[in-house]
Amino acid sequence: MAETFPAAGMEMTHILVVGDIDASRSFYRDVLGAEVVREYGGTSVVLRFAESWLLLVTGGAPTDDKPDVTMAPPADANTVAHAMTIRVPDCRAAYETLSARGARFLTPPRDRGMEVRCFFRDPDGHLFEISEAVGQS
Repeated sequence: MAETFPAAGMEMTHILVVGDIDASRSFYRDVLGAEVVREYGGTSVVLRFAESWLLLVTGGAPTDDKPDVTMAPPADANTVAHAMTIRVPDCRAAYETLSARGARFLTPPRDRGMEVRCFFRDPDGHLFEISEAVGQS
């Protein structure tokens, strides 16, 4: 019997619950450079970014296939349960580019020895890291 999970051709999509779909679409498209692939009824935006899929959705009540789950943007941007790291070839250059496009970083890039990294948030407070591996071949 062939293996069914994981299987060839599988891809992962990160779902981010947002409060304002228009502000989030603009941020991911205009600041990060993500490609808008499709939109659904003003409540969902599918994006392609860095060989990954992002699905931005507005919050909502439980449904019959997730009866105990309420979808909501982060309640507190300073408490993180999920974050994404974007590995970049030059953290300082990426920081400058993203800052010029409107990203608001928590700090400038910090040299941590084996990596240079810094963090920013999207309009709803989802945390992103840009990270450059240094001193590794």
